[in-house]
Amino acid sequence: MSFAPHYTISSQVARDLMRIEAARAMVAVLPLNERVLAGLRQSARLVSTHYSTQIEGNRLTPVQVEQVVIRGERIRQRERDEKEVKGYYAALDYAESYASEHSTITEIYIRTLHALVMAGGKKRWTPTPYRDGQNVIRDSSSGGIIYMPPEAGDVSALMKEMVDWINRHVADVPIPIVAAIAHYQFATIHPYYDGNGRVARLLTNTVLHQHGYGLRGIYNLEEYYARNLRDYYAALDVGDGHNYYLGRAESDISGWVGYFIAGMAASFETVRAKMQQSTPAGDRSDWIRSLDARQRRVLPLFDEWAQITTPQIAELLKLSPRGARALAQRWVQDGFLVIANPSKRGRTCRLAQP
Repeated sequence: MSFAPHYTISSQVARDLMRIEAARAMVAVLPLNERVLAGLRQSARLVSTHYSTQIEGNRLTPVQVEQVVIRGERIRQRERDEKEVKGYYAALDYAESYASEHSTITEIYIRTLHALVMAGGKKRWTPTPYRDGQNVIRDSSSGGIIYMPPEAGDVSALMKEMVDWINRHVADVPIPIVAAIAHYQFATIHPYYDGNGRVARLLTNTVLHQHGYGLRGIYNLEEYYARNLRDYYAALDVGDGHNYYLGRAESDISGWVGYFIAGMAASFETVRAKMQQSTPAGDRSDWIRSLDARQRRVLPLFDEWAQITTPQIAELLKLSPRGARALAQRWVQDGFLVIANPSKRGRTCRLAQP
């Protein structure tokens, strides 16, 4: 066995990749203070948890999801649904933490994700071994078999191939496409009896976060899938054969890649628009693009304070007091800052542009 996905990048996919890059660059430099960002991140996690579990049949509303995972409240006669959202929220939290500390995907990480998804918020769990028997995907209405994944004896080798492929190709394939293929291949292998869809979506998010496409933790793709499940499943349903060994492994997945990239572009642009609306000064994109890296890092200070001091600049940028004063003076000369209070003891600066 050798995993070598077949796909082509159409002109539309190329345009959508450019849309992703444009939105990503804009969101990276829009100034929001940490308190606002923390709130947006939590909201994004709640939305992700709601929609990813809703895809699998969870009946909790967005409000109820927040009641369960944030406030610890109980929903009558919804114990199974409660466990699902608790498990997914915990796994999502772990995925973002892992992505910030590791640049590769491992099988033990995937097995840990699955354990968290299925633990229902319990404190004690162990990484889940792959399935030891055959599973099938059936039509919810007719009960007929839609897809028969590979045999249990082949799962371990297939998972190793998938992980190796991801880690090798993050350097030479656009990251959004790597994420799309990771999602597809995990769903194709279906290494567990249950929880495969949720883990596939978490794996996708991990790859994106690891390689600079986390969008500051405030986006979600799950809503895009859930808004039209028919399109989601149709995009994943590649090839004529419903048996892994009868064509699925060799199928052209260009359609899935196109679907995924289009959804990612739409999701990123939605976040960009919302963040621009949340920025008090409105759209300052042209001005922000003209700033250097250190100026962009200092900008969020002005979301919390109208005027800042050189000690604040020194602390943020890890500079000496003398270095911070020299930098602030240069920024005044360059037109980035204006001296608001010229006294030596209480010198402060404000932005030259409101």
